Parts: sequence; C-alpha cells; structure tokens
Amino acid sequence: MPLQGVCWFLCCRQGFSLLGRDYGEKEEEESFELRNKEDLTPNGRTPAEVTVSQPTCTANGTNGHTLSQSPVKMKKPITEENKMGLEEEPELLVKGWLLREVRGSWIKHRRYWFVLSQDSLDYYSGAEKGARRLGTLVLTSLCSVIWPDKQTYKETGYWSITVYGRKHCYRLYTKHFNEAVHWACAIQKIIDTKSPVETPTQLLIRDIEENKFNPEVVEHIYQHNPILKYTQGPLYAPLLPFPYGSLEHTYHNGKGYGSVREEAVKLFNCLQQLELVREPVPIIQGVLQTCLDLRPLRDEVYCQLVKQTSHTPSPYTAAHLRYWQLLTCMSCTFLPGPNMLKYLRFHLKRIQSQSPESEMDNYASFISEALEKTKCRECVPSWDEIQMLMNRQEMLCTVHYPGPGSCQLYISSHTTANEVVRRMQEKLGLQDSKNTFALYEQNALWEQPVSGSALIADVLTSLTTKEAEWKLCFKLYCLLDADNISVDSIEYFFLFEQCHEMVVRGQLPACEEDLQALAALRLQSLMGDFSMHVPCPPLDELFPVHMLETRVLVSLSAAQAMPPCQVAAQSCPTTQRFPTGLLAGTLWSHTATAVQKQKVELDKRLRSRLKEESSSVMTSILERWKGLAGYSRRDSMAAYLTIARQWSGFGCTLYEVDFYISSTGSFSQKLWLGVAASSVSLYKQGESEALESFPYGQICSYSVSDSNTFRITAGDRDLMFETTKLTEIIQLMNAYFSAIHCQRGKGEDPDFSITDTTEVGFRQLVPTPTPTLLELPSHPV
Repeated sequence: MPLQGVCWFLCCRQGFSLLGRDYGEKEEEESFELRNKEDLTPNGRTPAEVTVSQPTCTANGTNGHTLSQSPVKMKKPITEENKMGLEEEPELLVKGWLLREVRGSWIKHRRYWFVLSQDSLDYYSGAEKGARRLGTLVLTSLCSVIWPDKQTYKETGYWSITVYGRKHCYRLYTKHFNEAVHWACAIQKIIDTKSPVETPTQLLIRDIEENKFNPEVVEHIYQHNPILKYTQGPLYAPLLPFPYGSLEHTYHNGKGYGSVREEAVKLFNCLQQLELVREPVPIIQGVLQTCLDLRPLRDEVYCQLVKQTSHTPSPYTAAHLRYWQLLTCMSCTFLPGPNMLKYLRFHLKRIQSQSPESEMDNYASFISEALEKTKCRECVPSWDEIQMLMNRQEMLCTVHYPGPGSCQLYISSHTTANEVVRRMQEKLGLQDSKNTFALYEQNALWEQPVSGSALIADVLTSLTTKEAEWKLCFKLYCLLDADNISVDSIEYFFLFEQCHEMVVRGQLPACEEDLQALAALRLQSLMGDFSMHVPCPPLDELFPVHMLETRVLVSLSAAQAMPPCQVAAQSCPTTQRFPTGLLAGTLWSHTATAVQKQKVELDKRLRSRLKEESSSVMTSILERWKGLAGYSRRDSMAAYLTIARQWSGFGCTLYEVDFYISSTGSFSQKLWLGVAASSVSLYKQGESEALESFPYGQICSYSVSDSNTFRITAGDRDLMFETTKLTEIIQLMNAYFSAIHCQRGKGEDPDFSITDTTEVGFRQLVPTPTPTLLELPSHPV
C-alpha cells in the first residue's frame, strides 16, 4: 500500500464532522459532533473515514468543512422532531404528566405527557396511543439534572427539575415532591449508565500519542485536521467535553460566570484578543483568574493554546508570541491533567525541533522546565510577575530583617519560603546556628509566620491586596539555644530586636521601673549618648503605652461613682408626670444630649490625663538615658537582654488564649499560652509567674478539636484552649518537637527529654476545611 494511503488510514476516523451552522435557526448548533467510545470498532476506527475541520463561516451563512471523499451519515445526539407514535417506543422506564416551562408565550407552563426511555426523554401531546411526539432530548453522559429545591417551590408552588441536553433544556414542574425526586433519580440513573463522550480533539490527541514516533503520520494528522491548528475564526464549542448546564460555576456566580461550556468559548475569544491589544497583561490576568475559579477550564485553555501555537502563518511576530507568553504564565500557575500534560510536552518538543534557536524554542524550553516545578497557585500572578514571566525573567524580592536592614533576592514563581530562609541564612552567615528561622508577614501591629511550603510569589501577591503596609520579614522562629549566641553576631542583634518588639507589645512581664530602664537602654543603643539636638523616637516605640492607658482608665473609673446613663436615670422620677408626646420626646432628647456631653467630657479628660502620664514617663526615661553615658551599643544590648532574661519565660512565644479549662476543674479566661524550647506554660496576662507549666517530656499528645479549640494531654490531665492562633501554635510546637528529634538523631543531648509515645492527633468535628497544620513554617520535619 502506498505511504499516502497508510497515513490516510492511520490518522482519519469516522464521525469527525462539524455540523453545518445555520444562523437563521432558532436553536444554536454545536461546532462539532460528539461521539461515544462504544461507536468505535475494536481497532479504534470506524468503517469510513471523515476528516475533522475547523468551522469557518462562509458567505451564505453556513460553515464550510473539509470532508473525505466518502459521505457518511452523522449520528446526531438530538434527533429531529418526528411524528412517531407512542406505541412504537420500546423500553419505557417512567411516564407521566408534567408541566414544562414555555418561553415566548403568555402561558408560562403547559402540560405534556413525558416518557423516559433508555436513550431519551420525550414528550407527547397526550397519553393516548398514536399521540404526536412534540420533542426529544437525547441523554448522553454530558447531560445533567438539577434536583428540586425548596426556594423554587416557595416562589411558584411547584417542585421543579431541570434537564440539560446538548441543544435543549427542559424545565419541568409538578405539585408533588416525591414525583419530582422520582423523575430526577430515573433520569440521572440513565445518564450514569452512558459511556463517556469524547470530542474529536480528544480522539486526534490520542492518534498523535499513538503515532508520536512516526513524524510523517503526525504531520499528516495535523495537515488534514485544521481543528488542531491555528485559526483566526471563532470557536463555537469547547475542544474538550464539559457537562451541559454544569453547576460547577454556581459558586462563583457573583463574578458573572456563565456555564463552563460558555466560559470555554469566551476564553478562546480572549486568547484571540491578545493579538490585537497593546497591553496584554490585563487579558492574561483575567484568563488566569477564570482558570483559578473554574478548575475544569485549565486543560481547555492549555488545549486552546497548543492549537493557536501550531502551524501559525506568522510564527515570529510579536502578536503570535503573545500566545507563548500566556502559555508561559499558565505553566507557572497551573499544572495540566496527565493526558493534557503528555500532549503539551509532545507539542513543546515538536516546536523545538521545528524552530531551533528561535524565540519559540526559548519559550518552549522555559515552559518545559517550569512544568517540572509547578504547584497549583493560591493567587493569580501579580502584574509585575506576569511581566517578568513574559520576558522569562526572575522577580526581585525584598526581605526585611529585625532592625532597619533588608536583603534583595531574585525569586521565581516556584520559590518557596523554605528556600528563601535558607538563602537568607547563607547571606547573613547563620547556617551554623542551632536556632531556626522563618519568614513573617508583618505590619506595624501584627505578624504571622509564613508556611515553609508557601510560594513567595503568592505571599507577595496577597500582601499587595491588603490595606495596611505589609512587608516580608526574616526572623528567629525557634529559640533553641539563647545562651550561646555570640554578642558580636547578627543573631544576637536579631534576639535584641525581637525582644524589644515583645516589650513594646506588652508581652514581657516586668515592673514599670524595669520597663523604663529598658526604654533608656534602647535609646542608648540607637542614638548613643544623650543630646538635646537629637530627635527622640515617640514613646510607643520605646515603652508599652497600653499600660498607661489602663492605669488612666482605672483612675478615672474610680472617680466615677456610676455610669452617666445611671446618673441621668436617677434624676428622673419613676412615675410619668407628663403624657407621652412632643414634650416627652423633648425630655428624652435633652437627657440623651446630656449623656453625650458627659461622654465627650470623659474622653477629653482621658486624653489629657494620658498626655500627662506619657510626658511624665518620657521624662523619667530621658533621665535614665542621661545616666547611661559612655555605654557602647554592644553594652546597651547586653544590659537590655540581662534585664529581659530575669523573666523565667524568656525566649518563649506568647499567644492569647480566650478560654481555658482543665479536666481537674481549673477554668480561666484571657491568658497567655507560652510555647518555648522545653515546655508549654500558662500565664495570666501581665504576670511573670506561670500558672502552670508542662515540659515536653510530660506531654502525651496535642490535637485539634475544631477550628478554634486546641487540646493538650499531659499525664492524666486534659487541657482545652480556645484561641484564634491555633495554626501558629501547632506549627511552632511541631517545629520544637522536630528540632528535639533532630538533636537526638545527631547524638546531641538536649536539656530535656520527650517520651516515645508523644503523638500529634487531629480530630475534625466540623465540615469546614481547616489549614494544613502539620506543615512547618521554616523547619523541615
């Protein structure tokens, strides 16, 4: 057999036909015919050969198609309306009267006789034999059913079911709930028994996979199937199969999405717009956002991009390279499914072999490497990241560390927090430190550790969407060895700065004299010796100002015998002297005005007293600062940490606990839970002595009960904590336990021991998803 005949036999399939589109018809046709797997012969082919073509609109309003020489009658998923009598229908499963919604008529619902068979849902003019069939909806695996819902019943008085087919959508109504459920179950059961439907594109991709080692056959497949190649015309249906009336988009209806099939066609139109616009970033970002929201569309967009980068008339123009730029962004954001990934890799290798040392070759190489590293993103790439990806470059990321310092690192879309932590340690010479470090999202009032596996590109994107000014910080995380840190090292400076952050936040229990001494030492370390000509930092950067606010409030509340509202209430007699009406309203308005004036006066006194207290404390701090003349920066930091170390919980991380209860009956509210290198302790807020302390050797297990409840089992005691910092507490405890095991594995003898039975347990009591808690921010388990 001649080579051309062999190629023709291998690449062509029966049934690849694009239905002609008549724009005058009321109901829109699909751009290609779907076919079931069971229609194929054992060797994967049908008796005759038909080639699939890309639909193009001809002058007379119909689509032109490239077909083979042998005509083949197409099997239509939705049959034509006919006059077949009811008695001729075989294998009837369910039948009965239902109301169908009729559009374009003053009668909203009409009553028809519906019959469900193994292949279709038909409706007739009546139940008698010989009744005229008015319509048919052929059931395939892509059909879907929406079950009856209570909201529709409340609005209409009917229970409704909706059946979506390829061209038709039947909205059916009945007065009886059981009848609606019975029909929905029966139709869904038929749909579930149908073989999966494949599109012509899928079948051609399988042909290419089977013949990928035969370049001549592959080239012949591309040449004779324009549906695989670049087109300037529109796409009328998705390249991959999606359920009709799919409900997966309903969760994002607030964003204006239609059905998945509709969105797939819209995305292809967006792709074509890339060739025309001057600034492609907004379109690229929009396509990526749609793929993030509607997961099934990711493979569809990959398939469309492979199509538009195959056999392009002008492959080296800037307009055509836009497709490659979007494909680059997709490859760094979403990983395609297994079958699409194989097809994409084949396409990239084919382009590299056809166009070596070209821009397309460079993009294909970059995409291939990206696919090896890509994880599913949580955020759509930012504007800056997309511009970097379009040029195949890395982004510059600024990482701050305690004090005014910062480092700039180049990162890719795949760089994780753990990688940045490791590079920062190398840059700052901290590789040999026994303590561990992490990245934090931080602003002036709040901070949170970043998960070790989090992508830095996602973190930076999320920071740009927040209102306050946020930054990425590199800090000490697990303080395992605070005593052996060299005074001259940058790690000692980190310890000093983070200790001062705790002081300013009020998380270092100390008397006011010690706090003023710490503030003076802070000034000496920052400014040197006292000078009248040097501007002094504000008090809230040196001293826990909330302590002054609390003291002023207590003094003012003691002066007030009772709240203003009670004073106003006592001034009025209990019996009503005047009838209700205009005069009563005037009296009430006068009382409310008086209460408001008292509140304004109280606020004014509060601000005045607070200003006096702040001035007094600042004066005391400045006097102490004058007495530190001659102290070097190193001496000031050492003296500062010496005072801080007097607290027995020095080095622990404090978390607010809203509620605490023990199996022994202990109960308390508003506590601090301190997680340290050797134990977990409970403190009353502002007090230096621990209420209870549990060394890790005594902890049998710790677990999550629900999204806000944390449980620790220590010996025969169970402790329950209610806190919003649940994830951070679990992560930090995991990091400490991991560090302990690492020390034991290296033969080091830690200052404490843990039992081999210590477990981390998780019990999910609520259906809402919770974050992964076993993931460490910076320390690999």
